[in-house]
Formats: sequence, C-alpha cells, structure tokens
Amino acid sequence: MKIGTIKDLLNAEVICGEEALEREVYSACGSDMMSDVLAYVKDQAVLLTGLVNPQVLRTAEMMDMVCIVFVRSKCPTEEMVALARESGMVLMKTKKRMYEACGKLYANGLCGNGEKR
Repeated sequence: MKIGTIKDLLNAEVICGEEALEREVYSACGSDMMSDVLAYVKDQAVLLTGLVNPQVLRTAEMMDMVCIVFVRSKCPTEEMVALARESGMVLMKTKKRMYEACGKLYANGLCGNGEKR
C-alpha cells in the first residue's frame, strides 16, 4: 500500500515527508508503548501511535520504520518534526482513534507481523 493511500484512508494530514507518499509499505502496527514496539514488532513500516515524544521517532528509526501516524489528532513537537526530516520519515496525524485507524488499514490490505493476505 502506498503511504499516500494510508493518508487518504485515514483522512490524515501530512506533517512532513510529503515527497515520500508514493513509497510502498507492506505492514503496520499500532502501539503507545515503545517497549512493545521494540520487543514484538518485526518488519513493520508504519507505526500508529498516540504517544508524542522524541522516543517515538528514535524507536521508529531503530526499527527501520518509514512512517508514523499520530492518532487522536496528536501533534508532534517541532523537535520531533526536525528529527523526522533528518531521517526521511513521513509524519502524519489523523482524528481517528487507534482502533479505527488500525482496523481501516487492515481491512484495506495492510498487514501486521509478516502476515500475508
């Protein structure tokens, strides 16, 4: 699924990384606990979270993620946006809650944990 499709499905606003909306991603995860992301997430390209702090960006970078979607209209800090720009990561925000956002992406074919559909 293209990152631009994620944007459209979630009615998301791009905060930075608009030049990468044509990039293909194949999996996603949703979590507010970065320790769970580090412990359980494998090969996920997109992170959906309501947590807004620099650790989210650092965790996503460590896990080779390319896109973070902040749910519940959460806005990253300027420091986070600067970090994302440096690493070429797409940041978006959506009004949708985590459950709805994850469900919408899954229902439209974006998988999690190496699952094939």
